[in-house]
Amino acid sequence: MSNKKEVSTDEQVPGQLRKWAGLNPEILALIFVRIDPVDEMVRSVPFVCKSWMEVVGGPYCWSKVDVQAWCRRRNDSDAVDLVVKKLVRRSKCSVQRLSTYRIGESGFFFIAHCGRFLKELEIPMSGITDQMVSKHIKPLPNLTLLDISYCYNITSKGIAAFGNQCHSLVHLKRNMPPIEDNLPFDDSEAITIASTMPHLQHIELCCGQFGDSGLFEMLHKCKSLTHLDILKCWNVELNGDLAEICERLQHFQSPWDEFSDDTENSEAAENDIDESD
Repeated sequence: MSNKKEVSTDEQVPGQLRKWAGLNPEILALIFVRIDPVDEMVRSVPFVCKSWMEVVGGPYCWSKVDVQAWCRRRNDSDAVDLVVKKLVRRSKCSVQRLSTYRIGESGFFFIAHCGRFLKELEIPMSGITDQMVSKHIKPLPNLTLLDISYCYNITSKGIAAFGNQCHSLVHLKRNMPPIEDNLPFDDSEAITIASTMPHLQHIELCCGQFGDSGLFEMLHKCKSLTHLDILKCWNVELNGDLAEICERLQHFQSPWDEFSDDTENSEAAENDIDESD
């Protein structure tokens, strides 16, 4: 009898390199999602081999979708909606993080009804309205992060709709364009945030129109707050003990601090869109 050991074609011989095409799809996906920008992954990876095409076309690569860079190069919300729908379908509706710009009502409707696992939603500069949010936000109860910066059609009513349905929110971004000095006070959004989102830990409200009253509500009702950014909120004066309370936070950016990187990036994005209009 022969003492030679037969090795199956699927068994790896010590010292032999394993073929990339034979790697587990989930492992390949962890590698592919690091390709930046995401459209480069779509354009290049599928044409390497059949197994790679199947991975990119399947759900493994799309649990986290960031198409902000791609959206900045587009001036058509319909095109953005179409891409978002396609990628959410690829995820088999298991997307957990979605970052996009200028999404329209059609795209938001699709996300709301197909993104039951969604935890992080970043839709700055979108055209959705208070009515759209109120009508379709209910299927998204698991959101922990929400970015509605530069969403001009969302007011305190839309913010209330998010807060009343998304009880897991811990991070809110509601940065707006720079405003002139001496604009009228408007505490409505700050008060709404305080009353409907009490579990927030991280709040970004650059260029908000609220004053000390709105700030007081957020500081006293959001008991878990650790990060607060109110850059260029010119109506805030930090009278009384407000300044002392803010300084106790782990991170505090006052109205008079220098611009943060995130704020500069947001303004740059808006300038890009304005130039393309």
